[in-house]
Amino acid sequence: MTNSPDDLVHDPAGGLPRLLEIMRRLRDPETGCPWDIEQDFASIAPYTIEEAYEVADAIERGAWDELEGELGDLLLQVVYHAQMGAEAGLFDFDSVANAVSDKMVARHPHVFGNESRDKSAARQSADWERIKAAERAGRAQDGALEGVAAALPALTRAVKLQKRAARVGFDWPSTEQVLDKIIEEAGELTEARDKLTPRELFEEFGDLLFALANLARHLGVDPEAALRHANAKFTRRFKAVEDALEARGKRPEESDLAEMDALWEAAKRAEKLPE
Repeated sequence: MTNSPDDLVHDPAGGLPRLLEIMRRLRDPETGCPWDIEQDFASIAPYTIEEAYEVADAIERGAWDELEGELGDLLLQVVYHAQMGAEAGLFDFDSVANAVSDKMVARHPHVFGNESRDKSAARQSADWERIKAAERAGRAQDGALEGVAAALPALTRAVKLQKRAARVGFDWPSTEQVLDKIIEEAGELTEARDKLTPRELFEEFGDLLFALANLARHLGVDPEAALRHANAKFTRRFKAVEDALEARGKRPEESDLAEMDALWEAAKRAEKLPE
C-alpha cells in the first residue's frame, strides 16, 4: 500500500496518481527540475502538438508496439498543462477531466440520456454538429468561423473553416464546381506566374491550396492525413531509389534524372506486386 508521495513516485503500478505526483514534484519551485519550473503554457504548447503528431505517426505506420509510449508522452502534456493551470488557480487535472466528461455526456444523449440509439453514424455526426452549434450559440460567439483554432495545421484549419461556412449555406453545391474552381486557380497561377510579384504568387498559391482542401472536404478525404500518406510514400520510394543506386555503387548526386526515374517506377511496380 502506498503511504507517501515518495512511495507513489516509485510505485510501478501507481497509474495516473503517480504521474500527477511526478509532475507536481518536477514543478516544485524549491526541489523540482529547473527546466520544468521555467516552462509555461506557451513554451510547452509546441511539444504538445509534436506529441500529438507522434501518436498519429505511430498509428499511420501501424507501429502498435510504439503507440503505448507515444500516448503516454501525449498524456504527459495534458498533465503538464493541468499542473500549470492548478498553480495559476485556473483549473486542475480533475476539472479538465470533469469538463470533457460533461461534454461527452451532453453530446451523447442517445447513450447517456433518453434519446434513441436507433440512428446511423452519419445521423449521429449531424446531431453532434448540431449540439456543438448550440454550445457555440450559448457562448455568444460573434460569427460562424469564430473558435476555429488558428494553430491548427493549415490544411486541417481550411477544412474546418469551410465546414463552418457550409453550415450557413456558403458552399459549392457540387464537387464538379469545386473541380472547376481548382482548374481556374491552377490556370491563373500557371499563366501569370512570370508576371506576378512574389507576394501575388504567394496569394495565388494559397488560393489553390484552399480550393484543394475544399475538394478533399467534398470527397470526404482528410487532406492532412492524405498528405502525410503521400509524404510517407515518397520517402519509402525514394529510399528504394537510393538503395538501388547504392547497389550500383552510386549516390543520387552521381546519377541523373532518367536513371532515378526508372528506379522510381521500378519501386512503384514492386509495391504493387502481390505478397
